[in-house]
Amino acid sequence: MRPIMAHRGIPMTVPSAEIRFEPQPKAAAVIEQAVLKACRLSGWLERFQQRLLSETGTRLIDWLETIGVALSRPELEQLGFIPVNGPAGDPLRMYHPGAQLPRVIPDQPKDAVTVAWRVESVVDFGLAQGWNDRSQWVGGPDAAVRRVRVPASDTRPSASDAASGERVELWAIEQHGTTSWTPQSNQTLDVARQHYWRERLLLRDRSSLNPKVAWQRLSDLVGELVDEVGPGWGADLFFASERRYWQSRNQAARVQAMRQASLGLGWANHDHHTYRSSRSDFHHLVALMERLGLECRERFYAGHQAGWGAQVMEHPTAGVVVFADVDLQPDELSDDFAHHGLPSSDRVGTVGLWCELHGQAIFEAGMHHLECQFSFEEARRQLTQLGSASMQPFSDFAYLRQSFTAAELWPVSPERLQRVVASGWISPEQAKQFSARGAAGSHLEVLERNEGYKGFNQTGISHIIRDTDPRRLAD
Repeated sequence: MRPIMAHRGIPMTVPSAEIRFEPQPKAAAVIEQAVLKACRLSGWLERFQQRLLSETGTRLIDWLETIGVALSRPELEQLGFIPVNGPAGDPLRMYHPGAQLPRVIPDQPKDAVTVAWRVESVVDFGLAQGWNDRSQWVGGPDAAVRRVRVPASDTRPSASDAASGERVELWAIEQHGTTSWTPQSNQTLDVARQHYWRERLLLRDRSSLNPKVAWQRLSDLVGELVDEVGPGWGADLFFASERRYWQSRNQAARVQAMRQASLGLGWANHDHHTYRSSRSDFHHLVALMERLGLECRERFYAGHQAGWGAQVMEHPTAGVVVFADVDLQPDELSDDFAHHGLPSSDRVGTVGLWCELHGQAIFEAGMHHLECQFSFEEARRQLTQLGSASMQPFSDFAYLRQSFTAAELWPVSPERLQRVVASGWISPEQAKQFSARGAAGSHLEVLERNEGYKGFNQTGISHIIRDTDPRRLAD
């Protein structure tokens, strides 16, 4: 048994091989009813929800951090919710360890509502809404938690029998490596140091021509980061820079980033970050993530014919989930491949070839994809209209729907092409195609979660991974 941290700071103690997430429809229904009530009491929130869908292809629930519900604490506990172990000064909030749902405030009066949604920057959100009243802000620019309240003038109820706007509390919340609601005196970081670390991480040397040197350089950088700011804020800063780098190399990401920025949201709807690694370097990647404070969650294996697997990792307070992909054989799943290391192989699968063509995801290649939460059909339709078509869905359940946008084609260096041809991993004809057109690089992944489901589809996914194999796209 080892401690496993589930989504957004939910502690669990189960063997990673035994973690199984199930839909939680009753718990999810509580949230859905609370959202309906909130929109009934606030015309502003109802309009904001409509704008989210029409302008970004997302749903309000995809952004929610906290929402007030009418049920009592005992009633919520019967549904599986338990109290958040928050710092002194935080209000009572509860979360569901087995579901991907926002935190809830119990005992909400029938004529009142409290709603908070995540944003990457409350300054960007306030600017997008045209707000400049500083009295509505909680937390200074050095705080790990900042909130901005929708002005009372904007929150008048939309129904004639609703409560006064003074009973409506709508917040955008920005959190850096913490699940707290209230800014704490020990959760601050000098603004100049925040800026320093953002720049240093964005501009870090990603070259890996000498892998030993590259790993040591990155390990030293992450160690210095965590030593100064802690694993919570450190992970928040690190993955924000990773998203920026991935976005710079993916057109669909840039299109969607612009849409979400127009409402001041940023990438706060991220679901998980996916890294591809060579077999020999996989344990280094896992160790680096653990240095940032992530914990191993379930192992992922797509089946005996797939030839790859993954270790899912999660940060206990930063709200970051990582999918670490690697070529894997069936007999290796029973071992702790995330820590014991994997031997090099003369054969490469989809993941290994991607790394040979583009480099490690943690270095020059950047993430294979960022998966974010959306209204599945709306997001795919809107992105297609904007020139970013989607591949066929590889999960299409009532509780989980997933698909990639079309692959971003990246140029491949002649040196890498020569090496993979000499190794027999691609044909000379395929190499000519890669040289002329580029090879499949990154994606944006569109995901919709329902019924509080927080797991991943481990069946029927092999075909989509094969479809992202650069060799198939070159044939």
